[in-house]
Amino acid sequence: MNSTTAARVLSLDEAAAYRPQQVVELSRELAAAKHQLDWFKRQVFGQKSERRIIDNASGQMSLGEAIDQDQVASPLPPVGRQVAAHTRRPTTRKPDIGDDSLPFFDASRVPVEVIELSVPEAEGLSPEQYEVIGHKNSYRLAQRPGSTVVLNYRRPVIKLKESQTIVCPAAPVGVIDGSRADVSFIAGMLIDKFAYHLPFYRQHQRLADGGITVSRPWLTQIGQQGIALLEPIYDAMLGSIRASRVKAMDETPIKAGRAGPGKLKAAYFWPVYGELDEVCFPFFESRRIEHVAQALGLSPVERGVLLTDGYTAYEHYTKKTGLTHAQCWAHTRRRLFEAKDVEPEAAARGLDFIGGLYAVEDRIREQKLSAAKKLDYRLLHAKPIVERFFAWVNQQFEAQGLLPSNPLTKALAYARERRFGLEVYLTDPDVPIDTNHLERALRAIPMGRKNWLFCWTELGAKHVGIMQSLIVTCRLHAIDPYDYLVDVLQRVGQLPASRVQELTPRLWKQLFAANPLRSPLHSLRP
Repeated sequence: MNSTTAARVLSLDEAAAYRPQQVVELSRELAAAKHQLDWFKRQVFGQKSERRIIDNASGQMSLGEAIDQDQVASPLPPVGRQVAAHTRRPTTRKPDIGDDSLPFFDASRVPVEVIELSVPEAEGLSPEQYEVIGHKNSYRLAQRPGSTVVLNYRRPVIKLKESQTIVCPAAPVGVIDGSRADVSFIAGMLIDKFAYHLPFYRQHQRLADGGITVSRPWLTQIGQQGIALLEPIYDAMLGSIRASRVKAMDETPIKAGRAGPGKLKAAYFWPVYGELDEVCFPFFESRRIEHVAQALGLSPVERGVLLTDGYTAYEHYTKKTGLTHAQCWAHTRRRLFEAKDVEPEAAARGLDFIGGLYAVEDRIREQKLSAAKKLDYRLLHAKPIVERFFAWVNQQFEAQGLLPSNPLTKALAYARERRFGLEVYLTDPDVPIDTNHLERALRAIPMGRKNWLFCWTELGAKHVGIMQSLIVTCRLHAIDPYDYLVDVLQRVGQLPASRVQELTPRLWKQLFAANPLRSPLHSLRP
């Protein structure tokens, strides 16, 4: 059927003239189009979660168990029972006496303003007529129009009488030479933009509403200069990830740089996750193969493993460097999940196999097994499931009952082509079953895209990658990004370049987190 025919509705006579082969081809095209339409509807309106909800009442058993239908008796109807009638008493609540014995905040970090209340019964009485025996505290969460503070350093100008010399202390030196921005302001501005996805123009509006008049370009310049101070720390952390034996890598799109009037270039972040819970977001202008080598380097680690989603660029890199290429079971599962609407029974069978593998991983985590015991447990429990899964895949192809364009056929072919990579985790206890840990870490990029939409320049995209690398890694190590940035923005200019790796979030937590550098604002009473 040509495009002209597809663009209009056929008449009855034209449809009757179709040969059987044309009808079959038309049905294939309609089935493929319906599958695509259903996928788009789910992306726009439906639930994107791939969690399967299995009805236990259907009698479905766990993987590996068999049910003899002849031995299963038909279920009896539930027996009714009498329930004594009663009257429910109304819920009684204690009167609100305003005593909150358990505060809902960290008093060491949150400013608390104390408001003393008077006792009406004590009005007109002298202090000798009553005794204060204690206090009850009631906490209320309040907010000022703006939390930005201006620090006024009053520098006295004095005249020494003996020498008639006029002296004045120098203005405090900030992390950015000659800037009006305190380190706390720089850190807060970067956290607002990259952790909470508040673009600079919105921050500029908030400052103006709070009575602070600065230009929007000044905010951008302060942000760029602050990120430039942090770039050596990012480079050191990327070097640590490159040295990891097991790494996971993916790519996610970003619009960055002008491609012409009203157009932006399609570029990519290539997030890479190291075995020490560090993640970096290198930025490159495309999805070409050479960017993998540019991000990871060409000096492979001994017995190194690269875990990916199966993109051909990673296969090319692992062959070039001799690394082992492990692949992700979650992506294989996703292909089967997308085929469940077309072939529900077969897709459900494949999903059951993969669900069994994840059940094994759940038990390993629950038992907190060591590396050696984890390896033995996977070989004993997961390997047989993997073998049965691929045997089932081969049986589906031997049946030859599926069309090449069928989503299930594509899912099975995807799994069979990647069998070696999918089995790597069975023989290496340090290799995860999937890249979900990386997928969770890179959520910061799509979240940001929904707020700032694009990066006007490639430099801006690079800065996004630097900041998200540090902030996401802070989250992975349970570090407050604000405290971290306030400290390292000051400390990076104090340490020699040979020690900059000490400022990566992982090492900073060990060396400096107990006594971090603070802003002068921290010493003032709120």
